Amino acid sequence: MNTMIGVIGGSGLYEIDGLEGSTWVNVDSPWGAPSDQILTGTLNGVKMAFLPRHGRGHVHSPTTVPYRANIDALKRLGVTDVISVSACGSFREEMAPGDFVIVDQFIDRTFAREKSFFGTGCVAHVSVAHPTCPRLSEACHTAAKDAGITVHMGGTYLAMEGPQFSSIAESKVYRESWGCDVIGMTNMPEAKLAREAELCYASVAMITDYDSWHPGHGEVDINQIIATLTGNADKGRALVSRLPALVGAGRTPCAQG
Repeated sequence: MNTMIGVIGGSGLYEIDGLEGSTWVNVDSPWGAPSDQILTGTLNGVKMAFLPRHGRGHVHSPTTVPYRANIDALKRLGVTDVISVSACGSFREEMAPGDFVIVDQFIDRTFAREKSFFGTGCVAHVSVAHPTCPRLSEACHTAAKDAGITVHMGGTYLAMEGPQFSSIAESKVYRESWGCDVIGMTNMPEAKLAREAELCYASVAMITDYDSWHPGHGEVDINQIIATLTGNADKGRALVSRLPALVGAGRTPCAQG
Protein backbone atom coordinates (compact mmCIF):
# COMPACT_ATOMS: atom_id res chain seq x y z
CA MET A 1 0.00 0.00 0.00
CA ASN A 2 1.32 3.47 -0.90
CA THR A 3 1.31 5.90 1.99
CA MET A 4 -0.41 9.26 1.71
CA ILE A 5 -0.29 11.45 4.79
CA GLY A 6 -3.19 13.81 5.32
CA VAL A 7 -2.62 16.72 7.71
CA ILE A 8 -5.62 18.55 9.12
CA GLY A 9 -4.25 21.85 10.34
CA GLY A 10 -5.93 23.74 13.13
CA SER A 11 -5.56 27.30 14.36
CA GLY A 12 -2.08 28.57 13.56
CA LEU A 13 -1.08 25.85 11.09
CA TYR A 14 -2.08 26.70 7.53
CA GLU A 15 0.63 25.16 5.32
CA ILE A 16 3.31 22.50 4.92
CA ASP A 17 6.85 23.73 4.38
CA GLY A 18 8.89 22.23 1.53
CA LEU A 19 5.98 20.57 -0.27
CA GLU A 20 7.07 19.70 -3.84
CA GLY A 21 4.71 19.94 -6.80
CA SER A 22 2.12 21.55 -4.59
CA THR A 23 -1.31 22.37 -5.94
CA TRP A 24 -4.67 23.21 -4.39
CA VAL A 25 -7.36 20.80 -5.58
CA ASN A 26 -11.13 20.67 -5.27
CA VAL A 27 -12.63 17.44 -3.97
CA ASP A 28 -16.35 16.77 -4.27
CA SER A 29 -18.12 14.98 -1.44
CA PRO A 30 -21.71 13.81 -0.97
CA TRP A 31 -21.47 15.40 2.48
CA GLY A 32 -21.03 18.88 1.04
CA ALA A 33 -17.92 20.94 0.48
CA PRO A 34 -14.90 20.44 2.75
CA SER A 35 -13.49 23.35 4.72
CA ASP A 36 -11.33 24.43 1.79
CA GLN A 37 -9.45 23.13 -1.20
CA ILE A 38 -6.82 20.54 -0.29
CA LEU A 39 -3.14 21.22 -0.86
CA THR A 40 -1.42 18.17 -2.37
CA GLY A 41 2.18 17.38 -3.22
CA THR A 42 5.10 15.26 -2.06
CA LEU A 43 7.52 15.67 0.82
CA ASN A 44 10.67 13.57 0.90
CA GLY A 45 9.13 11.14 -1.56
CA VAL A 46 5.87 10.67 0.35
CA LYS A 47 2.54 11.93 -0.97
CA MET A 48 0.96 14.56 1.28
CA ALA A 49 -2.38 16.32 1.54
CA PHE A 50 -3.05 19.36 3.70
CA LEU A 51 -6.51 20.59 4.69
CA PRO A 52 -6.96 23.77 6.76
CA ARG A 53 -9.68 22.71 9.20
CA HIS A 54 -11.17 26.18 9.57
CA GLY A 55 -10.53 27.18 5.95
CA ARG A 56 -8.03 29.76 4.80
CA GLY A 57 -8.95 32.99 6.53
CA HIS A 58 -10.44 30.99 9.45
CA VAL A 59 -14.00 31.10 8.14
CA HIS A 60 -15.42 28.09 10.05
CA SER A 61 -16.14 28.02 13.77
CA PRO A 62 -15.52 24.70 15.58
CA THR A 63 -19.24 23.92 15.25
CA THR A 64 -19.55 24.73 11.54
CA VAL A 65 -16.46 22.83 10.36
CA PRO A 66 -17.78 20.29 7.79
CA TYR A 67 -16.20 17.29 9.52
CA ARG A 68 -17.86 14.61 7.39
CA ALA A 69 -16.91 16.31 4.12
CA ASN A 70 -13.34 16.79 5.34
CA ILE A 71 -12.74 13.15 6.23
CA ASP A 72 -14.56 11.91 3.12
CA ALA A 73 -12.52 14.22 0.87
CA LEU A 74 -9.23 12.98 2.34
CA LYS A 75 -10.34 9.37 1.87
CA ARG A 76 -11.28 10.04 -1.76
CA LEU A 77 -7.84 11.53 -2.41
CA GLY A 78 -6.21 8.31 -1.26
CA VAL A 79 -5.06 9.44 2.19
CA THR A 80 -4.06 6.50 4.41
CA ASP A 81 -2.86 8.31 7.54
CA VAL A 82 -4.49 11.38 9.08
CA ILE A 83 -2.58 13.69 11.42
CA SER A 84 -4.78 16.13 13.31
CA VAL A 85 -2.96 19.22 14.58
CA SER A 86 -4.97 21.51 16.85
CA ALA A 87 -4.66 24.15 19.55
CA CYS A 88 -5.74 23.09 23.03
CA GLY A 89 -5.87 24.15 26.66
CA SER A 90 -4.16 22.14 29.40
CA PHE A 91 -5.46 20.74 32.67
CA ARG A 92 -2.02 19.64 33.86
CA GLU A 93 0.70 21.83 35.37
CA GLU A 94 3.37 19.73 33.69
CA MET A 95 1.69 20.11 30.28
CA ALA A 96 2.61 23.75 29.82
CA PRO A 97 1.78 26.27 27.09
CA GLY A 98 4.11 25.57 24.18
CA ASP A 99 4.20 21.81 24.89
CA PHE A 100 2.61 19.22 22.60
CA VAL A 101 0.52 16.23 23.68
CA ILE A 102 -0.02 13.11 21.57
CA VAL A 103 -3.64 12.39 22.46
CA ASP A 104 -4.86 8.80 22.76
CA GLN A 105 -8.35 9.14 24.30
CA PHE A 106 -11.33 11.48 23.99
CA ILE A 107 -14.41 12.52 25.92
CA ASP A 108 -16.96 14.02 23.55
CA ARG A 109 -19.05 16.85 24.97
CA THR A 110 -20.08 18.34 21.61
CA PHE A 111 -23.79 18.37 20.81
CA ALA A 112 -24.47 20.44 17.67
CA ARG A 113 -22.62 18.41 15.01
CA GLU A 114 -23.30 15.54 12.63
CA LYS A 115 -21.16 12.75 14.07
CA SER A 116 -21.51 9.77 11.75
CA PHE A 117 -21.53 8.75 8.09
CA PHE A 118 -24.19 6.18 8.97
CA GLY A 119 -27.90 6.74 9.46
CA THR A 120 -31.26 5.86 7.98
CA GLY A 121 -30.79 3.37 5.15
CA CYS A 122 -27.21 2.52 6.12
CA VAL A 123 -26.84 1.56 9.76
CA ALA A 124 -23.59 0.50 11.40
CA HIS A 125 -21.95 0.49 14.82
CA VAL A 126 -18.24 1.21 15.02
CA SER A 127 -15.96 0.86 18.04
CA VAL A 128 -13.95 3.91 19.07
CA ALA A 129 -12.48 2.27 22.17
CA HIS A 130 -9.06 3.01 20.69
CA PRO A 131 -9.65 6.14 18.58
CA THR A 132 -6.04 6.79 17.64
CA CYS A 133 -3.43 4.70 15.84
CA PRO A 134 -0.45 3.69 18.03
CA ARG A 135 1.91 3.42 15.03
CA LEU A 136 1.04 6.87 13.74
CA SER A 137 1.00 8.39 17.23
CA GLU A 138 4.49 7.06 17.89
CA ALA A 139 5.70 8.61 14.63
CA CYS A 140 4.29 11.98 15.75
CA HIS A 141 5.93 11.60 19.16
CA THR A 142 9.32 10.82 17.60
CA ALA A 143 8.98 13.69 15.11
CA ALA A 144 8.22 16.12 17.93
CA LYS A 145 11.22 14.98 19.97
CA ASP A 146 13.49 15.19 16.93
CA ALA A 147 12.27 18.77 16.40
CA GLY A 148 13.21 19.68 19.97
CA ILE A 149 9.61 20.04 21.12
CA THR A 150 8.59 19.23 24.69
CA VAL A 151 6.06 16.48 24.01
CA HIS A 152 3.93 14.22 26.21
CA MET A 153 2.91 10.78 24.97
CA GLY A 154 -0.70 9.97 25.80
CA GLY A 155 -3.50 12.13 27.14
CA THR A 156 -7.28 12.46 27.29
CA TYR A 157 -8.82 15.25 25.22
CA LEU A 158 -12.12 16.80 26.34
CA ALA A 159 -13.97 17.99 23.23
CA MET A 160 -16.31 20.89 24.03
CA GLU A 161 -18.77 22.55 21.67
CA GLY A 162 -17.50 26.13 21.98
CA PRO A 163 -16.98 28.74 20.78
CA GLN A 164 -17.02 29.94 24.40
CA PHE A 165 -14.26 28.73 26.71
CA SER A 166 -14.98 26.85 29.95
CA SER A 167 -16.30 28.30 33.16
CA ILE A 168 -14.05 27.77 36.18
CA ALA A 169 -16.51 25.16 37.52
CA GLU A 170 -16.47 23.23 34.25
CA SER A 171 -12.70 23.41 34.01
CA LYS A 172 -12.31 21.99 37.52
CA VAL A 173 -14.76 19.15 36.84
CA TYR A 174 -12.97 18.13 33.64
CA ARG A 175 -9.60 18.25 35.39
CA GLU A 176 -10.34 16.89 38.86
CA SER A 177 -13.34 14.57 38.49
CA TRP A 178 -12.98 13.36 34.90
CA GLY A 179 -9.20 13.15 34.73
CA CYS A 180 -8.87 14.95 31.39
CA ASP A 181 -5.51 16.30 30.28
CA VAL A 182 -6.32 18.78 27.50
CA ILE A 183 -9.39 20.56 26.17
CA GLY A 184 -10.25 21.60 22.63
CA MET A 185 -13.15 22.12 20.25
CA THR A 186 -12.31 20.27 17.03
CA ASN A 187 -11.15 16.66 17.44
CA MET A 188 -14.72 15.41 17.74
CA PRO A 189 -16.43 14.15 15.67
CA GLU A 190 -13.30 14.19 13.51
CA ALA A 191 -11.69 11.20 15.27
CA LYS A 192 -14.94 9.19 15.19
CA LEU A 193 -15.41 9.84 11.48
CA ALA A 194 -11.82 8.80 10.72
CA ARG A 195 -12.50 5.54 12.55
CA GLU A 196 -15.68 4.98 10.50
CA ALA A 197 -13.73 5.70 7.31
CA GLU A 198 -11.04 3.18 8.32
CA LEU A 199 -8.32 5.83 8.30
CA CYS A 200 -5.44 5.74 10.75
CA TYR A 201 -5.71 8.85 12.93
CA ALA A 202 -3.32 10.59 15.30
CA SER A 203 -3.96 13.76 17.29
CA VAL A 204 -1.28 16.32 18.10
CA ALA A 205 -2.52 18.84 20.67
CA MET A 206 -0.54 22.10 20.73
CA ILE A 207 -1.05 23.67 24.16
CA THR A 208 -1.74 27.40 24.25
CA ASP A 209 -3.06 27.99 27.78
CA TYR A 210 -4.14 26.46 31.12
CA ASP A 211 -7.88 26.83 30.49
CA SER A 212 -9.48 28.54 33.54
CA TRP A 213 -8.66 26.15 36.41
CA HIS A 214 -5.14 27.43 37.09
CA PRO A 215 -5.10 29.90 40.03
CA GLY A 216 -1.98 31.62 38.74
CA HIS A 217 -3.20 32.27 35.22
CA GLY A 218 -6.83 33.38 35.49
CA GLU A 219 -9.34 32.99 32.69
CA VAL A 220 -8.37 32.14 29.12
CA ASP A 221 -7.14 35.23 27.29
CA ILE A 222 -7.33 35.25 23.50
CA ASN A 223 -4.28 37.51 23.17
CA GLN A 224 -2.22 35.01 25.17
CA ILE A 225 -3.48 32.19 22.98
CA ILE A 226 -2.57 33.99 19.75
CA ALA A 227 0.92 34.77 21.04
CA THR A 228 1.54 31.12 21.91
CA LEU A 229 -0.01 29.97 18.63
CA THR A 230 2.70 31.74 16.67
CA GLY A 231 5.45 29.69 18.28
CA ASN A 232 3.40 26.50 18.18
CA ALA A 233 2.79 26.88 14.44
CA ASP A 234 6.53 26.87 13.76
CA LYS A 235 6.89 23.77 15.93
CA GLY A 236 3.94 22.12 14.18
CA ARG A 237 5.50 22.61 10.76
CA ALA A 238 8.78 21.20 12.07
CA LEU A 239 6.96 18.10 13.31
CA VAL A 240 5.09 17.60 10.03
CA SER A 241 8.27 17.95 7.98
CA ARG A 242 9.76 14.95 9.81
CA LEU A 243 6.79 12.62 9.37
CA PRO A 244 7.46 11.28 5.85
CA ALA A 245 10.80 9.76 6.88
CA LEU A 246 9.19 8.14 9.92
CA VAL A 247 5.96 6.89 8.34
CA GLY A 248 7.54 5.79 5.05
CA ALA A 249 6.36 5.79 1.43
CA GLY A 250 4.88 2.29 1.66
CA ARG A 251 3.31 0.25 4.41
CA THR A 252 1.04 -2.68 5.16
CA PRO A 253 -2.43 -1.97 6.54
CA CYS A 254 -2.54 -1.86 10.33
CA ALA A 255 -5.28 -2.72 12.77
CA GLN A 256 -6.40 0.91 13.07
CA GLY A 257 -7.21 1.43 9.41
